[in-house]
Amino acid sequence: VIYELRTYTLKPGAQPTVAQTSAELGRDIRGDNYGRLEGYWMTEIGALNQVVHLWSYESFEERARLRGELSQNGRWTGEYLPRLLPNLMRQEVRIMNAFVPVKAPATEGNIYELRCYRAKPTKVKPWAQAFANIMPVREKYSACSGAWICESGQPNEVCHLWAYPDLNTRVETRAKVMQDPQWQEFLAEAKDCLEEMQSTIMLPASHSRMQ
Repeated sequence: VIYELRTYTLKPGAQPTVAQTSAELGRDIRGDNYGRLEGYWMTEIGALNQVVHLWSYESFEERARLRGELSQNGRWTGEYLPRLLPNLMRQEVRIMNAFVPVKAPATEGNIYELRCYRAKPTKVKPWAQAFANIMPVREKYSACSGAWICESGQPNEVCHLWAYPDLNTRVETRAKVMQDPQWQEFLAEAKDCLEEMQSTIMLPASHSRMQ
């Protein structure tokens, strides 16, 4: 399975309209026939005026084939795209492989944090391995919804996704994690692998599988 993370930067004020169009029209047209929609979010803190959506495909070849078929779908080109494109300013696409399994939270009504780290050249896989190894410790505090190595779009990058009931719980959870000696040990060993770190807080749209 491969994953595609698509980030659309929109004109100011267009975020709710684009999310609603995707929920009502996009899902009606696509279903899961052109890739499986794993999650769809609206950014709240961090980069603004964006929607972020995560898709899964069985392989690169399946992605290419299904996107080709979608481009021939008359409703997609004639109904959906004319409503999306006037609101769209920029698109970013990451093709990713998961190294921590993707899973929806056990409960709904969450906020999500997407953390994307740029690693030094040759340091992506060592960091990812260390991160995967520390997951049993980290997940004592909150469950990870998935972690990926980017294969294209953003080289030398890892992304990981977390769900929390609310912002206060996020702050409290991260404070507890920082007190864990094993987590501190991981940070000390892994920090030299990284060059940049970004965090975005997101809210799930109505049609997101992850709520």
